[in-house]
Amino acid sequence: MSTDALHELDDDAIRLMAFRVWGYKQGEQVSLLIHLGDRLGLFQAMAGAGPLTVAELAERTELHDRWIREWLWAMAAAELVEHTPGEPDRFELSRAGQAVLVDEDSSLFFAAGAFSEPTPPDIIDDLADAFRTGIGLPYDRQGPRGAHRTERMLGPWARLALVPVILPMLDGVVAKLEAGADVCDVGCGSGVALEAMAKAYPASRFTGYDLSRNAVEIARRKMADAGIDNVEIVHARAEDLPAEPTFDLVLTFDCLHDMTRPDEALAAVRGSLRDDGTLLVKEIKCADTLEQNRANPMLAMMLGFSITSCMSSAMSEPGGMGLGTVGLPESRLRELAEAAGFTSVVRHDPGEPSNVYYEVRP
Repeated sequence: MSTDALHELDDDAIRLMAFRVWGYKQGEQVSLLIHLGDRLGLFQAMAGAGPLTVAELAERTELHDRWIREWLWAMAAAELVEHTPGEPDRFELSRAGQAVLVDEDSSLFFAAGAFSEPTPPDIIDDLADAFRTGIGLPYDRQGPRGAHRTERMLGPWARLALVPVILPMLDGVVAKLEAGADVCDVGCGSGVALEAMAKAYPASRFTGYDLSRNAVEIARRKMADAGIDNVEIVHARAEDLPAEPTFDLVLTFDCLHDMTRPDEALAAVRGSLRDDGTLLVKEIKCADTLEQNRANPMLAMMLGFSITSCMSSAMSEPGGMGLGTVGLPESRLRELAEAAGFTSVVRHDPGEPSNVYYEVRP
């Protein structure tokens, strides 16, 4: 664009664009401060404490008061903590703030676990190379931090929604689990869903498959620490599932779109599933086109996750399908399920903001 043409632009349009761009930079900085607040126990120390002064919070956390004050000012500016009018040194974490930033075990809205430390420079370099080569980063390239972040993001859902809300939506599945069923969680991650189900249904037998060595190590340690003996964790791909009918229930939770070959994974699931069995797919709530997906106010964030994790993983091998975070809408899932030999796909939407569920049958 020439200098003359630039000057002809409406000044308000330029200011709006600059505000939008700097707004994303502000989000980057606030994200780091949320991570530090979670990591240092600042949000936890404020939970249920009522209004606190800088000195009181510093004493509770044994942290330096000058750093505490700057952090509190930033959190108040971001409207994540409340500042008492007329009392410049007093701040409070609201009940809503506690539910989103602290209550990891009792709130479905807990989000602080998503705010891990910033992406290391070497991984950013690898992502830049992926734009040139087309080959993305396998999940384990993120190291243990990737598995740990996923565990914290999915933990509240597994503890609070999976057993009491999601599984009862499926026709006849809970009765099978209570009687004793064979279950496989494909892409089990660190085992948060397996732990919840194994405790709820001790008569059933559970197997977790995951290709992440980091996640498998965490899952095995978790089961051992909890004394759970009806779960086996296997370091393997979905394509390595038994070729003969073995399972009554197979689960894929937020992972089909991450796989390089979800078509082959679904075919393997069909081969391992008994004829009266069920496949439960948890996927991102999305549509077929960009225009439809833009109704989601968090779409830019989801596409960012896709480039840094989901699509990157789905493109980590030559020939990867590369679906990515919003690459598996209902229409595409139905196509893949039919091609894999399934005959029935029933959609369940329990009202979660980001996810939808599919009950898939042979």
